[in-house]
Amino acid sequence: MTVRVPYAEAAKALLRDTLLTAAGDLLRERPWPELTMADVAKAAGVSRQTLYKEFGSRQGFAQVYILRETDHFLRDVEAAITTNVENPRAAIAAAFQVFLTAAAEEPLIKAIVAGDDSDGLLELVTNHAGPVLAMATERLSAFLAETWPAANPDALRTVAELLVRLAVSYAASPAKAVIETADAVADIFGPHVEGLIQH
Repeated sequence: MTVRVPYAEAAKALLRDTLLTAAGDLLRERPWPELTMADVAKAAGVSRQTLYKEFGSRQGFAQVYILRETDHFLRDVEAAITTNVENPRAAIAAAFQVFLTAAAEEPLIKAIVAGDDSDGLLELVTNHAGPVLAMATERLSAFLAETWPAANPDALRTVAELLVRLAVSYAASPAKAVIETADAVADIFGPHVEGLIQH
């Protein structure tokens, strides 16, 4: 039996996706502080009133945008882990490399973690109660538990939280080349995860 999405729900999802995609395109041309909601609405072919009705505020719009991009990052992270599931060290290195590369290429997130933020958005990414850290930690924790079911889920949750916080920290302040950072993190966490799996 085919499940049909109600028209209103499908239209709402399409509107959101259109607006968020338009913002992403514009952010590759100009920085967030210079981007107005009127610009986004015009690029998406809707009124500014429609945009504000959907997202409530500029900050609300930015939060939804950031969470959508984080979701995309996490899909790539999960794919990297799945590809290397038999080798935890390689899985962590690949996942970390994917995340740092993607974060460096996403203009709004790059601006926020670098501190170039005029709208109070930094807490969305770095604060313990912020939606990005919370969502990424929960999702990665659940994924690791599913990927390596023999390991203690509480221990994997700790690994997930530490990896997420390290990833955000390195995205905000790169210390080395991405691949070097990914390898260094994997050298520490890989053996630990291997030990969890074996016990």
